[in-house]
Amino acid sequence: MMETNFLIIGSGAAGLTLAVKLAEKFPRKKITVVTKANEAESNTKYAQGGVAAVFDLKEDSFQKHIEDTLIAGDGLCDKAIVKMVIRDGPKRLKELMKWGAHFDTDTDGELSLGREGGHSEFRVIHHKDTTGNEIERALLERANQLQNITLLSHHFAIDLITEHHLPNIKSKEISCCGAYVLDQISGNIFTIKADCTTLASGGIGRVYGHTTNPEVATGDGIAMAYRAKACIKNMEFIQFHPTAFYDGNKGTSFLISEAVRGFGAFLRNKKGERFMLNYDKRGELASRDIVSRAIDSEMRKSNDDCVYLDCTHLDIEEFKQHFPNIYETCLQQSLHVAKDWIPVVPAAHYLCGGIVVDKDGGTSIKNLFACGECSYTGLHGANRLASNSLLEALVYADRIYKYLSKHMPLHTTITIPDWNDKGMVFLDNTEIIQQKTKELQYLMRRFAGVVRSNNDLKKASFQLKNLYTETEVLYKKNKLNTSLSQLRNMVNVAHLIIQQSLIRKENRGGYYNIDYKRKLIKEKA
Repeated sequence: MMETNFLIIGSGAAGLTLAVKLAEKFPRKKITVVTKANEAESNTKYAQGGVAAVFDLKEDSFQKHIEDTLIAGDGLCDKAIVKMVIRDGPKRLKELMKWGAHFDTDTDGELSLGREGGHSEFRVIHHKDTTGNEIERALLERANQLQNITLLSHHFAIDLITEHHLPNIKSKEISCCGAYVLDQISGNIFTIKADCTTLASGGIGRVYGHTTNPEVATGDGIAMAYRAKACIKNMEFIQFHPTAFYDGNKGTSFLISEAVRGFGAFLRNKKGERFMLNYDKRGELASRDIVSRAIDSEMRKSNDDCVYLDCTHLDIEEFKQHFPNIYETCLQQSLHVAKDWIPVVPAAHYLCGGIVVDKDGGTSIKNLFACGECSYTGLHGANRLASNSLLEALVYADRIYKYLSKHMPLHTTITIPDWNDKGMVFLDNTEIIQQKTKELQYLMRRFAGVVRSNNDLKKASFQLKNLYTETEVLYKKNKLNTSLSQLRNMVNVAHLIIQQSLIRKENRGGYYNIDYKRKLIKEKA
């Protein structure tokens, strides 16, 4: 068993920011960060877009950013939270820059501000087209300088430890005292006892297979919180990135940044028609849900597998300067951006719902916090405004840190039983997990994707019950490994998405059901 003061599950922007702040504030306390891949692998790393924050007070304002966020959220944002995050955002970005993160500047040395879909002003800061990777680099460098942070790479958190695992403890209130963790190298499962646990485990994109998310985004934190009886909300609101590179249904994780459309690229169908202006007066700069549904509509009309992003009219040298990674990756696919259109499709990108937290990141379970994409703060509402996600992660990591600084959790003295897998055997047929994972992913793409219907959702619910039963049999009979645990988590997450989709009786933001308001686009001034 390992004991720690602060356990953080996840090593993206949210988790590492919290770890660094706690470590600097409490040099005698132990901070343990658990991450199932290497310490740098997270959704943060793959974020090509930037961070939205108001720095140009001459042209922009907090109120404009607030209004843009509320419009994207389609009436379901928590206005108080929106104001809090946006007003606090510039401070958190300046703090990150002090820690060594570098962002693009103009010839005068001022921050170079970009504009993305849904934004009324230029307010998005970037580091080329690898902003997330730069933030991850700076945070890891900072974390590795602090002696009281332990980074456990290749460790997989299986379950949160609550009263459910402690039969001798009688309590009306559910509380968390750590997690059971799988060492993926040795295969051993051990206990991490913690005074305070924070889930910063990222998103759920792999539930759909076709996604911009990395392999690690299997909804583990949300599934663990769900099994621990935490409140989970708005799982039906999944943002599909309109322009993921289409590679013939291989499920690529490479996205073509929204900033490319902000730079002036056009969307065209196979006939060469620029179609976005038929759906929204903002054209390619409409919000992601609108662009995704427009692309889905064009593909359904023509029965084509993709649409195309046309950059051929742009200044190619400037394009290469702004988007070197995108340019090089397209070249590797034998596509020359100066003369070739880029094939793109919508892909699962960002979850707007998740584990419900208060303004300080606290969940409905005592001593359990959450931040980043796995959490539901109220900022995004029914649809996230572009580049507000990293902003939210930084602000809420700071909120949790400040709360814990004033309300230090008591050291837990509870005796926790070891993980019990006596009598279980190693799974011989590992292919069965891959098969069931693909079944799940196809089910979600087919019946709970960009456009849904009640009939499709009911079919998905019925089919998922069989997958759930089969997965639980595997879970109860076999020694756990990462693939089996991830499948179990994705089944839990799929259940939440489907059931909360069935409950929603109207179309809002990123949720679109053909059985309700059939108008494809809801124009906003």
